[in-house]
Amino acid sequence: MGAKVSERFPAGAPRGSWPAEEYAARRRAEGEPATVVMDLTSDAFLVVVPARDED
Repeated sequence: MGAKVSERFPAGAPRGSWPAEEYAARRRAEGEPATVVMDLTSDAFLVVVPARDED
């Protein structure tokens, strides 16, 4: 099972600000299983969702 990057946020958000977590929470509230992961190479937080099988 793969994953798709739904949105990308720079890691340099102001102190106390969690835009990636807030975005993922909104997606989960809409019924989409979103998770936040850190991409160390690009220094960004990624919101990922399971890839859908499209035949």
